[in-house]
Amino acid sequence: MKKVVLSTLNAKYIHTNLAIRCLKAYAEPDFDVELAEYTIKDPVLNIATDLFSKRPDVIGFSCYIWNIEETINVIGILRKIMPDVKIILGGPEVTYDVPYWLERLTDVDFIILGEGEESFKQFLVQANGDEDWDKVAGIAYMKDDKPVIRPQSNKIDLREVPSPFRFEEDLDQLSKRVTYIETSRGCPFRCQFCLSSIEVGVRYFDREKVKEDIRFLMQNGAKTIKFVDRTFNISRSYAMEMFQFLIDEHLPGTVFQFEITADIMRPEVIEFLNQNAPAGLFRFEIGVQSTNDETNDLVMRRQNYDKLTRTVTMVKDGGKIDQHLDLIAGLPEEDYHSFKKTFNDVFQLRPEELQLGFLKMLRGTGLRIRANDHQYTFMDHSPYEILGNNILSFDDIVRIKQVEDVLEKYWNDHRMDQTIEYLVSEVFETPFDFFQEFGSYWEGKGWSRIGHQLEDLFKRLREFLSTKEGVSLSVVEGLMKLDYLQNQRYKPRKPWWSNTMTKEQRSSLYQEILASPLRAGAEFMEMNLSEKDLYKHTMLESITGTDGKDGYVLAYFEPTTGRSTLFPVGVS
Repeated sequence: MKKVVLSTLNAKYIHTNLAIRCLKAYAEPDFDVELAEYTIKDPVLNIATDLFSKRPDVIGFSCYIWNIEETINVIGILRKIMPDVKIILGGPEVTYDVPYWLERLTDVDFIILGEGEESFKQFLVQANGDEDWDKVAGIAYMKDDKPVIRPQSNKIDLREVPSPFRFEEDLDQLSKRVTYIETSRGCPFRCQFCLSSIEVGVRYFDREKVKEDIRFLMQNGAKTIKFVDRTFNISRSYAMEMFQFLIDEHLPGTVFQFEITADIMRPEVIEFLNQNAPAGLFRFEIGVQSTNDETNDLVMRRQNYDKLTRTVTMVKDGGKIDQHLDLIAGLPEEDYHSFKKTFNDVFQLRPEELQLGFLKMLRGTGLRIRANDHQYTFMDHSPYEILGNNILSFDDIVRIKQVEDVLEKYWNDHRMDQTIEYLVSEVFETPFDFFQEFGSYWEGKGWSRIGHQLEDLFKRLREFLSTKEGVSLSVVEGLMKLDYLQNQRYKPRKPWWSNTMTKEQRSSLYQEILASPLRAGAEFMEMNLSEKDLYKHTMLESITGTDGKDGYVLAYFEPTTGRSTLFPVGVS
């Protein structure tokens, strides 16, 4: 029996690859398959050396836009050191434009197309037998210098496939990595920038088997379980059943993440979640992409933005579920000013995370096939990111990337929520204007090319705001202090700001608080801190409020957890 290794290069160590596990589960017990995962940051020679040490006869790679070029480099070395090994590729990146890949990748023997379980098992039968590749459906290879592409047979019955989650070698890693799970394949929508639009219809796995897998994963330590279903809530009854199951049987510390279509989620479903879901158990990822109706029509994306807004608002008001909203810059007929409106429309919802991405012209998608209709230019190799189109210049893209840079640091990481809220609501005309102006300043200073610590983020924002007319720096700095103290774990040794209180003023105020603890509020008074604990575990700072009035805040850092609590101190 030939030795078979399935491998992939994940984007990060915490990620796991579901595809190679599905192939392994389907091939067993007839064939023994070893899994070998790496990351795109690992040295290519190290990966090749490790694979060489396994002495495989067959190596398969799962290929995506984020790992294809690194994977090709690994293959180039493998072919030199193992000239007889059979190399087989699969995954969304190589399923389309197959002749291109066969001609480019002369070191590769076979490509599996699309859904790979049955094709891979047929391949292994022939690899261990007559090597009659004509008997393998869903495979491509070169023969007599010409590409041979054998289409897939019927789709497999997902209700009958074995579990990819029971491998002994995975169990000790479950608590440390993200576990990906699918309960369906396919998507009902036809968005022309997405590969999921190519597969017609939605097929489901067996519900009870899925539940058993989730129970098994939780019992063996899985903490983050991400559903990869393209639209988890396309069937309301199915989604409700799964939500109820996860609420009833989840273990403490487990988080479940879903991709949902927000405008089809009914209010009663959200009300159910708001009333019954424990806070932090669920996380929703919602693709908005654009609020421009013409743009959505051109990419065949049906979206009712009013209903989407209703869903996002209801979920946010419920306070139980974090939401990650996605935008795509560069869609047809979305110029710089239109994208600015899209950004402001969505930022108005104040999602916990707003992901600003750039259109990628994925192989096989309708938008790539019709790229000339909108004069798209894009990168020749993955990730195929656009460089411009008929109404969006590369200069515009560069400016939007500046927005993305500071958006990640200052909004998505939630380091200074009060400050940013004040700036986008009271100081700058729109949220986009703040992020764009700050992003351009950030780039101009060269900060995007150097590292930063937390304190640097506060200093750099203050420096930028000092160049803006009409900004009350004392008010903004007061909010920045509150954000900094609120989010600190343990008492900071050296704050980023300059002391505005003298040693004598601080000492005098501490004595007043000791004499009259009620000055810091009833909750603080109930803590009954000794003088020693007051000096050891608190910080006292002057603050200018948004009303322009000066005051003080006392930050108490709980000794065991480090968690901070802020107490306003009245001015005598």
